[in-house]
Amino acid sequence: MKTIWLHMQGYRNLPDDFRDRYESIWVTAPNDELVDPELVGQYLHANLEELRFADSMGFDGIGTNEHHQNGYGFPVSPHMTGGILASWKSDAAICLLGTTLPLYHPLRVAEELAAIDCMSGGRLVAGWPVGSAMDTCGVIGLPPDTVRPRYYEAHDFIKQAWSRPGPFPFNGEFTKQRYVNPWPRPIQKPHPPIWLAGGGSVETWQFAADMDYTYNFLSFGGYKVAQRQMDSYWSVVGEHGERDDNPYRAGYAQLICVADTDAEAKRLYWPHVKNFYDKSMYIAPQFSVVPGYTSRASMQHMMKATGSASPFAVRKSTAGKLVAEPSWERFIEEGAVIGGSPDTVAQRLEEAVRRLRVGHLIAIMQLQSMDTELTKYNTKLFAEKVLPKTRTIWDDEGYVDQWWPSGATRNQPTAAETLTGAH
Repeated sequence: MKTIWLHMQGYRNLPDDFRDRYESIWVTAPNDELVDPELVGQYLHANLEELRFADSMGFDGIGTNEHHQNGYGFPVSPHMTGGILASWKSDAAICLLGTTLPLYHPLRVAEELAAIDCMSGGRLVAGWPVGSAMDTCGVIGLPPDTVRPRYYEAHDFIKQAWSRPGPFPFNGEFTKQRYVNPWPRPIQKPHPPIWLAGGGSVETWQFAADMDYTYNFLSFGGYKVAQRQMDSYWSVVGEHGERDDNPYRAGYAQLICVADTDAEAKRLYWPHVKNFYDKSMYIAPQFSVVPGYTSRASMQHMMKATGSASPFAVRKSTAGKLVAEPSWERFIEEGAVIGGSPDTVAQRLEEAVRRLRVGHLIAIMQLQSMDTELTKYNTKLFAEKVLPKTRTIWDDEGYVDQWWPSGATRNQPTAAETLTGAH
């Protein structure tokens, strides 16, 4: 199994009465009242320090994502961070999960990602989510029913730009260009591995199966809640006819908190977990559930599976009954957080990974208000005492991760080992 250390880069210093004073963490939280530019500078440096530390601890990959106008996570452009990660001497994958294609001219995406792949020596994973309703509709103001068509067209443009000799013309609905001729094209041929990310849209599952891409499920409800969604994804893969059940076709994002003991994990991390769910998940429904953004089929499926039409919602009811107040014990029980001693975390991670059948674990180990010291403690303990136990999951079943960047050689078998079946 591959483990990617992902940094969401949230704003670390939101006021205690945030929910009382503002309507949402996303889109309209006023920057003049909440965002201190000098603190932002400190946070951005801390984010890079934490990413570099995770790289040094032996994770298979490191990466970040993209969001706008919010305190949940504001890396702004994953390409900015990706360029810095690519400049470091490393053999780890750079997983950008990812670039929200509908927000950009696709030529710029093609060029910038290709430059990162060249700079890194072919270590890029190009993660392409359709984008949250908050970013695409609430922030940028795209008409909801155009988001997915824009996504598909940008996807086609970039793949052609990477694999087709230029110059050539592209005549789409949203992009019309006489000369498509990007400098450079990527090192990886025909292009870097493309990963999709989503919160339960059936269209994204089908697209992943059709295009033979990895699908990554991003949710904060926990792996037990996520199982129904992932079972549905695997059903789509199985119905395709040309796809196998290779677990590397899937990834899952999981909040992870490791300490010396279960009790110590609660003491150290519960304030930050509570803060994260109380503030980062505080999204106004008019921004998270936008008419026309989600198809009827996807909305019906998400409602049945999680009780909400938004992948960012935290479950509030079970079988019609209200869930108890948030607590460390509740989040642990539901799997929203996998936390505790190294043995506890390793056991629960293996349960989650096997239940969801995922070959890529996206480990979220910095939760908004956590400082760098605690983030490094969490990361180091996981790397030294959990990673060796989870890394071998799926090894005995002979699957090959064909969705991994060719230049990311960390913990990869050599050519001789591959030929002999040794690891």
